[in-house]
Amino acid sequence: MRHCIVDAMVLWERPEPPERPAPTPLNREAIVRAAIRLADADGLEAVSLRKVAAELNVGPMRLYGYIDTKEDLLDLMVDALHAEIRPTGDGWRPMLRSLAEVTREVVHRHEWFADLIGGRPQLGPNALARGERVMSAMHDVDTDTVMPLVDAVNAYVIGAVRRETAERRAERETGLDEREWQSFYGPYLMRVFATGQFPALAAVIRDAKHLDADETFELGLDLLLDGFEARLARAEP
Repeated sequence: MRHCIVDAMVLWERPEPPERPAPTPLNREAIVRAAIRLADADGLEAVSLRKVAAELNVGPMRLYGYIDTKEDLLDLMVDALHAEIRPTGDGWRPMLRSLAEVTREVVHRHEWFADLIGGRPQLGPNALARGERVMSAMHDVDTDTVMPLVDAVNAYVIGAVRRETAERRAERETGLDEREWQSFYGPYLMRVFATGQFPALAAVIRDAKHLDADETFELGLDLLLDGFEARLARAEP
């Protein structure tokens, strides 16, 4: 998401307009919360300054004193959700596990968040507070290794939640849940595998334990953290 800069002042430093008598009080937080309600209900396509103004029962022009563009609004929405990401843990592994799990929970509550996380680091106050919380638990990790560990966990979470989100959206669009989709394509796969062209793939699909989304996420996270632990152990003097 882009850096919002106006007259060399980034979005987070920009003051709000002074309060003035009005039938409907307004501030930046109210605008952001209204936008989040719209996005939670109908996705990011439902978010515009005009629709937010209607949600707040104010004229659209009033919003421009607080927010210049829709991109500003999206930045503020993302930072507001970072306030919900409050991982806990004493030590790098509990903290990174909590970071992954709590971030996933927030995406499950706010599906549209999956479309906006990632990219350049978020620098809003809530994102920075989340970063400080994580960094403070990483005191037993070499400074040069801290960010690669955190970045790897974030990359894993982003990939996982985007896949889960895509699955939920496909289910809504097709009307088929995962089990129904598998039943529909199952006979086709059996015919293809019967040709003997894909023996390794057929063996895995036939014999491997099929995990649900929660089990898949936790196992993948364990594998990632186990790899970190082995790497850190090798690096110890």
